Amino acid sequence: MLTFLLIAVAYLLLMVIAGLIVLDRRRRRRSAEIGAGPPLAPAPGGPAPAPVGAAGGLAERIRGLFRGGAGEDVWRGLEEALIRADVGPKAAALVVARVREAYRPPADPAGAVAEAVAGVFAGDPAWTAPSGAPGIVMVVGVNGTGKTTTIGKLANMLSRQGRSVAMAAADTFRAAAGEQLETWARRAGAHLVAQERGADPGAVAFDAVKAAAARGTDVLIVDTAGRLHTRTPLMEELKKVHRVLEKAAGRAPDEVLLVLDATTGQNGIAQARAFAEAVDVSGVVLTKMDGTARGGIVLAVREELGVPVKLVGTGEGIDDLQPFDPQGFARRLVS
Repeated sequence: MLTFLLIAVAYLLLMVIAGLIVLDRRRRRRSAEIGAGPPLAPAPGGPAPAPVGAAGGLAERIRGLFRGGAGEDVWRGLEEALIRADVGPKAAALVVARVREAYRPPADPAGAVAEAVAGVFAGDPAWTAPSGAPGIVMVVGVNGTGKTTTIGKLANMLSRQGRSVAMAAADTFRAAAGEQLETWARRAGAHLVAQERGADPGAVAFDAVKAAAARGTDVLIVDTAGRLHTRTPLMEELKKVHRVLEKAAGRAPDEVLLVLDATTGQNGIAQARAFAEAVDVSGVVLTKMDGTARGGIVLAVREELGVPVKLVGTGEGIDDLQPFDPQGFARRLVS
């Protein structure tokens, strides 16, 4: 009799478990089938957004969250979705607060989020070419972020605007750095100041300022190391180059641009903080925005460190660099 009861209980438990599994699968299917609503309109001059209904699209998730109203669980879900998009906790909380204040049904919640994201950058200074004798742009960032490519594109952009440009090859530690910069200088029509590999970066920077001033160059762009193969810490070396530029020009560099990879994720926060503390970064250049990268890390950097975005790299071509467009960026992030 006892054996029979145990078998019956076990059978009932199995039936309950099977039923729960079926219900869970149905729930997941229904969630996946939630409509994404109309796509966001692209910003004038900005990149066209990816299909909103694509798997894992942020707009799809946002609209799914708001399908049943806008309760506290919806706001928590929205904040979590933004954090997963590399926006960072502080920026995510700010965006959610702005959406809560402005959103009114039946407006598109994804559009409301995009507007809130763009609003984070309201009042930030836009990119303008530095003026001086010469104007000096110091470019920093870890190796692999597209720093040298960005310098070439920036030189080309300035040349097409009618400005004379010089480059300083002050990354004297990385193999082939000078050769790469020389290639970009030729393509952009810029004058290159360089020394042999292993030379003192400060000496290269000093010579470049004096040469640019003597030639009447409008803008000098200074490449710097992203990693050192000596016992000198990277940030100390960058501080030294910054001091040398200030001494040679009689003023601090007009811009210190930090190059960040759009796919870097939250590690970009640590990078940005380290560089900002060392050399007073004035703006961010976001690279590798030519694929599926949405660049949420820029929101995190903007809110954590207060550093504005100045330029965006959208491809490998020499013309694939453009001033940052907050509306276009917000639509791309959300779409």
